[in-house]
Amino acid sequence: MNKKTVRDIDVRNKRVLVRVDLNVPIDAETGNITDETRIRAIVPTIKYLVGNEAKVILCSHLGRPKGQVIEPLRLWPVAERLSRVMGKKVKVTHDCIGHDVSEAVAGMKAGDILLLENLRFHSGEEDNDDAFARSLAGLADIYVNDAFGVAHRAHASTVGVTRYLPAVAGFLLEKEIDMLHRELDVPARPFTAVVGGAKVSDKISLIDHMLDKVDNLLIGGGMVSTFLLASGYEVGKSLIERDKCDLAASLMNKAKKKGINLVLPVDLVVADRFDKNADSKTVSISGIPADWMVMDIGPETIEVFIGKLKSSKTVMWNGPMGVFEFPAFGTGTNRIAETIAAIDATTVISGGSSAEAVERMGLTSKVTHVSTGGGASLKLLEGSILPGLDALLDKD
Repeated sequence: MNKKTVRDIDVRNKRVLVRVDLNVPIDAETGNITDETRIRAIVPTIKYLVGNEAKVILCSHLGRPKGQVIEPLRLWPVAERLSRVMGKKVKVTHDCIGHDVSEAVAGMKAGDILLLENLRFHSGEEDNDDAFARSLAGLADIYVNDAFGVAHRAHASTVGVTRYLPAVAGFLLEKEIDMLHRELDVPARPFTAVVGGAKVSDKISLIDHMLDKVDNLLIGGGMVSTFLLASGYEVGKSLIERDKCDLAASLMNKAKKKGINLVLPVDLVVADRFDKNADSKTVSISGIPADWMVMDIGPETIEVFIGKLKSSKTVMWNGPMGVFEFPAFGTGTNRIAETIAAIDATTVISGGSSAEAVERMGLTSKVTHVSTGGGASLKLLEGSILPGLDALLDKD
């Protein structure tokens, strides 16, 4: 990564504003954090700063309050969990800017950690408002971006503050960029990408970009229906994007011309309605009933995909193979996750639902890298520039 990191700047006794991604899942009924992966991911950067006697000012968003104060979206539960993970008290402010926040920062000592309240309680955050960015920047001497999950957003806390403070990357951001670039740009081969999800339109750029890199491209998830329709098959009441059929056909043609093995399912699990208790059955791709819908890849397809994965040396996975939130239709996603975790290869899970599946199954430690940023990893894999990364100081 050709950007400066916290190693390249003197943080001793400096006020360091660190953008982190603490947008963690919280159970609405109990208020408990159900997955602390993103909390643990930022610990190395915080420990480095504390160890080098910086005054650490963390800032993050939680949920989508859209510029309003939403009590269940306050960050104090996150501060409590981070305190336990760090083994060190993390104080939290009642707002993220203003006189009281400035007073709290003024009272900090070297090694202290302060978490600012939810950035998105202010509309200026998502609007990249200059006054809001200037207020945030005024709290600190140095800015560190360690929030890969929002690096694709041009917000006040990712881009705006960099106009007023020397801006560098944290260890998590560095790790994400290096992993997704190094391992996937110059992969060990064969290189297989597994792409799923509901819509072709969500993954157009990813598929197109990956066709310049991979040896095998395995297609699953709801988007399969659009590819099958473009191939002349009837898909019943499945989710389809008729206006993307020509695009799906062009992607298949591109793969053929480049000698890329684009693999579609040979069988599918279909249901009579979109419901966790729906009646279901396995059919060939030519046998989808007119009033049924595709919900998962079938057992023959799973074995075909597993065969490709076992012969691979690099694997990238983005998107579930079916409606995995319904247990009856999670077999494809679960089997792919288990296979990727077991093979002897560099394995990268590029965020979102794929990461959720791997984490839920306790397989995170068995893959090379699980990205903390679904949207950001998708944009990076598409070949897009990430504003939050681009705004940081270059090493040169």
